Amino acid sequence: MSTRTMLRCAVAFLAALFLSASAHALIFRAYLASDGNDAHPCTLTQPCRLLPAALAATASGGEIWMLDSANYNTATVTIDKSVSILAVPGAVGSVVATGGPALTITTLGTVALRNLVIVPLPGSGATHGVSMVGAAASLTIENSLIANLPGEGVRVEFAGTVKITDTIIRNNGGYAVWLQGDVRGSISRTQMLGNGFGGVRVYGTAAVTTAASITDSIISGGIDGVYVHTIIAGADARAFVARSTIVGTNYALQSLTPGSVGSTLITVSYSVITNNGFGWFITGPNSVIKSLGNNDFADNTSNTGSLTSTPLQ
Repeated sequence: MSTRTMLRCAVAFLAALFLSASAHALIFRAYLASDGNDAHPCTLTQPCRLLPAALAATASGGEIWMLDSANYNTATVTIDKSVSILAVPGAVGSVVATGGPALTITTLGTVALRNLVIVPLPGSGATHGVSMVGAAASLTIENSLIANLPGEGVRVEFAGTVKITDTIIRNNGGYAVWLQGDVRGSISRTQMLGNGFGGVRVYGTAAVTTAASITDSIISGGIDGVYVHTIIAGADARAFVARSTIVGTNYALQSLTPGSVGSTLITVSYSVITNNGFGWFITGPNSVIKSLGNNDFADNTSNTGSLTSTPLQ
């Protein structure tokens, strides 16, 4: 073989390697469409069809855009990298729970969900809408609808942070939002309506602080409006309620430390607590509910325990 032929072969081999690497390079922004194909590279001109394909194509820290109204999964979608998933305004970006949660988050990074509709496929064994279990991730949910799941709308366990804003969480079988373990939650401008167990549960199951703030929101129906509960020594469960309405629950505000285990605290200010079975329900010597002032407790059937009155500072 001549030197010239060898050089040509080497150049051709290197070009093939480059093209192969380019074909498999991860992209910052992937696209999904109702007429997409998962064999495509998930670009704007050649979108993919389902979320798992788009996740595989997207670099950590990237984005996935749903271009039109469609359902974008066939099974639980596992999110194992930092990513933002959003439907373009006007499109219904649907993710359906078909057995287990609709979305499971396992990454230690940052996940954002925007303009999504998360619902179950009836009779499919669906559980929760969004589940983050065992990950110290940061989850943000904005402008979304999470409805009709048999379990929780959003369930975060063990570690992490969650921010929910401008979202409707309704008619789920469990709580709208369940926070457990070393978790911090922030819920604002959100409607939690007709969920079977109620609005927000802050559950202390380890010797850490579990906390939630609920501001400018509505909780209607269910067993509990805001429920803080510990079951182990050293656990601290806290909820801070401001400028919100809780109506039509069995227990609007419930603070529970059975057997003096752990400590629980709810503070409430500038809020309306009305037409509930109990306006407040305090059980256990380490349980406290504080009114910081400017609340309207009206037309509740009963109360249990002594509400602590603390003026706004």
